[in-house]
This record gives sequence, C-alpha cells and structure tokens, in this order.
Amino acid sequence: MARIAGLVIAASGGRRIGGPEALLRRGNALLVDAVCDVAREVGCAPLVVVLGAAANQVRGTAALTGATVVVDKAWGTGLGSSLRVGLEAVEALNADAVLVLTVDMPGVTVEAARRVALLPHPGALVCATYDGLRSYPMLLGRQHWAGVNTLAKSDVGARPYLLAHKDEIVDIACDSIADGNRLDNPELVAAFGLTRPAGE
Repeated sequence: MARIAGLVIAASGGRRIGGPEALLRRGNALLVDAVCDVAREVGCAPLVVVLGAAANQVRGTAALTGATVVVDKAWGTGLGSSLRVGLEAVEALNADAVLVLTVDMPGVTVEAARRVALLPHPGALVCATYDGLRSYPMLLGRQHWAGVNTLAKSDVGARPYLLAHKDEIVDIACDSIADGNRLDNPELVAAFGLTRPAGE
C-alpha cells in the first residue's frame, strides 16, 4: 500500500495581516494545528511541519501532535525556501508521495485534500484548482521531489517545476468543496473567523 507523507508549510511572517499565520486561532486551536488535522484526516503519515517566523513561539504554543518539526531559517525569502526545507525532511522518510498544504489557506477542507491525495504513487503530480488556477493542496510523487527542490525559488514555490511538467499534472477542481483564498489581507482573516490574541 502506498505511503503518503504530509507537509505543512507554516513559516510565513504574515506581513500583510500583522503577524505569522501559524499563530492565528480558530476557536481554541491554532491554525497550524487545524491544517495538520486536515493532513491526518487524509491519512498522511509521517507528517512534517515547516516553521519559520516566530518558530519558538509557535512550537511552544501549538500542539503539533506527532509531527516532525523543521525550521526554515531563510523563511523571509519566500515559500520556495520553506518547500525545499520540507521536502528535504520528507526525503528521509519512507513515503511514495507527499501532500503539501499551506497554513495561509484555512479554507482547504478535508474533502479537497482527500481528492487531491487519492492516488499517492511515486509519479503523482496533482494540484487543486480554484477558478481554473492551480494551487494547494498539491500531491508530489517521490520522483518529482528532487526537481521541485532544484527549481523552488523565493515566492514561486513549485510553480517553475509545474510549468515544466504541465502535461503530467492532474488538476482537481475544488471550487465546490473548498475555499482557495490565501490570507493576504485582514478582511480575509476576519471572514474566516480567525483571531490573533493580544501578545501573539
């Protein structure tokens, strides 16, 4: 049976929303834990979480149950760096594919993640789409990890690799089952019912 790892990118400083997304709360839970729960519900094991901004505070506040936590010291350069750090951690694990989720997309549902992760084989290259645009969650089979790592730069993440292999990608429309918005303004933070307690 194929093994699927989970990779949660939670390193951003959240400059546009007043602080790291990982420290936002939905009810009593930190957002990073909520995203980890999505990965677990899909059956991802092992689970790797990449922290960056306020890493010590996140580690001291979040549950991060059963997760391997790694820190991207170059998190300020963008998503590409965090993706590389995460994939390097996953590389050491016995998995055929990895489901990548980002903490700045709180509208991603278990159902959407499950659809994207349906066939976790070493050659898998699957993207969720919203309004026809590719985004996360994303399923990367093991044979693609080295290539993604090589091309992931600054804020573009896996995009250069995906463009170079666009004929291999399976697109999964998730508009009807998930919200693909990223937390890039305070209005969206409020719309998702997220809060940032004083002092965080």
